[in-house]
Amino acid sequence: MDEPDVFDGPPRVTNADMPEPPHPVNWNLLTAHELEQEWLALNRWVDWLRRTYGLPVAVVPPFWHHHPEMVWELSALHLHWLAAYDPEQNASAPLGWHRDFADARERLRYWVTACGTRGDRDRPTRQAAWPGEDPAPTIQDFTFTDRAAEFVEFVIAQVRKRQEAEDEFYAGLDDDEAQ
Repeated sequence: MDEPDVFDGPPRVTNADMPEPPHPVNWNLLTAHELEQEWLALNRWVDWLRRTYGLPVAVVPPFWHHHPEMVWELSALHLHWLAAYDPEQNASAPLGWHRDFADARERLRYWVTACGTRGDRDRPTRQAAWPGEDPAPTIQDFTFTDRAAEFVEFVIAQVRKRQEAEDEFYAGLDDDEAQ
């Protein structure tokens, strides 16, 4: 009696069964779990992108993840690629992506030049102090020998920091309820 009847027809498919279309990623609002997932997905895609298109370090350096200006640009480019190659998209969407990719490469070159990251070393992006602000800290180059290991450490630290912020936020809610 619990077995499906062959005459019942195919199971109903609802919107809940369909994958969501790509949506913009606001890196500032992700939960710790979402942050980890987005970092890993973006890293995989950036690695695919640089290899597929033979991108030089002057466009996508190994330590792009340390520079928010590059993270935001590459994240937007990734989402644009996902949308352009969605099976429901029209056939000309990939051409639009490639046109926008050419513009993005120029912006990435600018970001790489501005921040000073290189293939074998990195440094924080220089920040100009505005009148009345403390002077910007001295910039120091860092060298890394294992990019993959450094990326994993970076993501772990980012996720831990986000989780601590979440925990602090929820603890504050508990304190408010107790009063």
